[in-house]
Amino acid sequence: MIIRIQTEDFDIAALHRELLAGRSDVGAIASFIGLVRDLEGDPLQQMTLEHYPGMTESALQDIASRAQRRWEIVDLGIVHRVGALAPADQIVLVSVLSSHRADAFAACQFIMDYLKTEAPFWKKEVSEQGAKWVESRASDDQAREKWESR
Repeated sequence: MIIRIQTEDFDIAALHRELLAGRSDVGAIASFIGLVRDLEGDPLQQMTLEHYPGMTESALQDIASRAQRRWEIVDLGIVHRVGALAPADQIVLVSVLSSHRADAFAACQFIMDYLKTEAPFWKKEVSEQGAKWVESRASDDQAREKWESR
């Protein structure tokens, strides 16, 4: 399992090479990459992501462990960036390796849904209108809650 919090950009192919090194039991990789998107009507100049070192890694480890208990996962990687980012920059990468695609897809979505609601990250957006902290969204909570009934 690879869990990284970093300021520098990530390379999905490099992460996959690292996760796959010496393996022949992987039949599927499901990945998600989240990007900084521009604000509608108020161009985003910068997004800054903050976190609590140690606590954040522990939260990501917990989310990943829950996914491993729930699905047949061969391995997984989570890379999340912090610091100042610009529109179109990569923010987060989740890659799940499994023998079968269904487990890989489901675990990847589960990890992202829980990461959005349980991982201690804070986002501040800076635009021409000024700076503001991004509040949590009800839609993210609803996405996470659907897993609790399954």
